[in-house]
Amino acid sequence: MGDYDFLAGLRLGAGDTCVDVGCGDGTAVAALTSAHVKAIGIDPDPEVIAGASKRTPGAVFHVAHSDDLPLENESVDGYRAANLFHLLPDPLPTLTEARRVLRPGGRIALIGQDYGFLLLDSDDQDLTDVIGLGLESRSVAPRAARSYRDLLLDTGFHQVEVAVHTRVTTDYQQLADDLADAATASIKKALITREDADGWLAEQADRGRRDRFLAIAPILVVTGTR
Repeated sequence: MGDYDFLAGLRLGAGDTCVDVGCGDGTAVAALTSAHVKAIGIDPDPEVIAGASKRTPGAVFHVAHSDDLPLENESVDGYRAANLFHLLPDPLPTLTEARRVLRPGGRIALIGQDYGFLLLDSDDQDLTDVIGLGLESRSVAPRAARSYRDLLLDTGFHQVEVAVHTRVTTDYQQLADDLADAATASIKKALITREDADGWLAEQADRGRRDRFLAIAPILVVTGTR
């Protein structure tokens, strides 16, 4: 289900216009362009935008923040934001901008992981749960995704639909850096000791070598109509 089938959720057709806010490397912008949608990528990082522009030369890109979009009122048919809201201390200015740039009847899709529901297999599940709190501490709003539905309803969107997709990772190397960062964050928060962290990371690495590593994360896709 490519990028959790966000294109189906946005109900876009050829010639429609969609903005991807927090577009990152431009993967979704490329997918939109391939579907003959007029794509606009927004990201606050100029280097990221430069890379995304090279990936999809035919798309439009802007360096801007999510609460101050360089777009006209009611100028887009679709709005996509993935892995954005856990970084926002206050989501309302960003959603206000989303409503402003969407045409009446336009669709919004918010996509993200709720870091309170990350499942990691371990010999010491209690310690793993504590390190999960360390992972959450790295974000301003780590559980923002569970509030997507409320946020859309509270800001006047209707036909709000919630879908949950499961991301399963069995390759330890894909998450090795994130696990190390989570353990370090847990130490800084005085949740665990360095000895705890080293032992836990060694266990996860060993699981990776033995093909016993398992991480499961729910990804929420919440769509609505302006």
